[in-house]
Amino acid sequence: MSTSLDPTIATEFAGQVSGPVFGPQDAGYEQARALYNGLIDRRPALIVRCRTRDDVVEALALARREGLEVSIRGGGHNVAGRAVTEGGVMIDLAEMKGIEIDPHNATATAEGGVIWAELNSAAAEHGLAVTGGVISTTGIAGYTLGGGLGWLMAKHGLASDNLLVVELVTAEGDLLRVDEASHADLFWALRGGGGNFGVATSFTYRLHPVGTIVGGLIAHPLEAAPDMLRFYRDAVADASDDLSVFAGLVHAPDGSGAKLSAMVVFHTGDAAEAEGDLEPFKTWGSPLVVEVGPMPYPAMNTILDAGYPTGSLNYWLSSFTSGLSDELIDVAVSRFATAPSPMMAILFEHFHGAVTRAGVSETAVPHREEGWNLLIPSVWTDPADTEANVAWTRETFAALQPHFGTGRRWLNYLGDDQAADAIHAAYGPNYDRLREVKRRYDPDNVFHLNHNIAP
Repeated sequence: MSTSLDPTIATEFAGQVSGPVFGPQDAGYEQARALYNGLIDRRPALIVRCRTRDDVVEALALARREGLEVSIRGGGHNVAGRAVTEGGVMIDLAEMKGIEIDPHNATATAEGGVIWAELNSAAAEHGLAVTGGVISTTGIAGYTLGGGLGWLMAKHGLASDNLLVVELVTAEGDLLRVDEASHADLFWALRGGGGNFGVATSFTYRLHPVGTIVGGLIAHPLEAAPDMLRFYRDAVADASDDLSVFAGLVHAPDGSGAKLSAMVVFHTGDAAEAEGDLEPFKTWGSPLVVEVGPMPYPAMNTILDAGYPTGSLNYWLSSFTSGLSDELIDVAVSRFATAPSPMMAILFEHFHGAVTRAGVSETAVPHREEGWNLLIPSVWTDPADTEANVAWTRETFAALQPHFGTGRRWLNYLGDDQAADAIHAAYGPNYDRLREVKRRYDPDNVFHLNHNIAP
């Protein structure tokens, strides 16, 4: 496969699309190739910043004609950095920002370059929402195609569970309107199968009435972590669909390096229900911080943003656990005490409610058991610290591995170095069916810069 492009071809092509085209020599190229994860440093031969679906078709045709690798950039937030190719054509959707809210039918249609902050705000103007990223700068495209967990999943399911239509450009350049009626198998695969099947230029979601929620952060000293996590485990055992609580071992957001144990709470019920359900979490122990109160749903999705700044260096590992045993808690606390970066965390994401009531093969997302996904999102800023931070993350993951049960993995958290067994664990028992769909719609594996399902 070629890894360069004749400048004359690039110049001629620029006149065929409505958006800007960047080669390595052009102003704007460095900014356009940059992703959220500063560890990713790849140089495409050409970046096509699409403004229309026709631009996407033309960019894909150019790449195939010239024998160049293709990558797709939506929001560019995924930690693996598969959105940028080395020496190929990056199809960049960053300027595809159209959003249409239909309040009568409670739906939203948003183009592939939209990020959650934008969609959340547009839907909130009508008192509506859908499950979105807990980091507001995350793009809707990769997030949704990978499943889409978030604060509303216990009440309304994953983002992919609320997907109604996907507009998709296939490897052959065909533009498809994909839904349950028109392309049932492909629609099934797009709800959790990642970017394996084409370029998703727009998404239509089912929306739900969501206005003011009650949420926020409760923090304790690290010394309280073993007892706090045991309390948390027991307190969420019978949580209603209105209540979601994630817990974690975190660093203070002021940059001091102080290590804390924390709970992030979220409630969609009325004020009285929220007060009753959240009171045990607010009053347990001797918290250092209790910042919990009513806020608009879009605001809830911004409270963790500061911990994940664009351009920071990231290496993440995660797995579903077989519960929160006392031993797992003790190992996690012990390991976190040695964390080398003041931006690192060990997080426990609770799955319950609506997200667990879908069947394992109802969509391509197989992870429907009640329990926890354990995430180690290691973040730092100095390249000189990379080796130490990556080593700590791998060693911590290995120490926790005996508690990971069947080894299920969340697709959007897989890093760039994850082997085939991790990819199989992300797709679980749905892998073989996904492979059949891949063979039908992308037999040449044009879309392979993802957590790939080989045809």
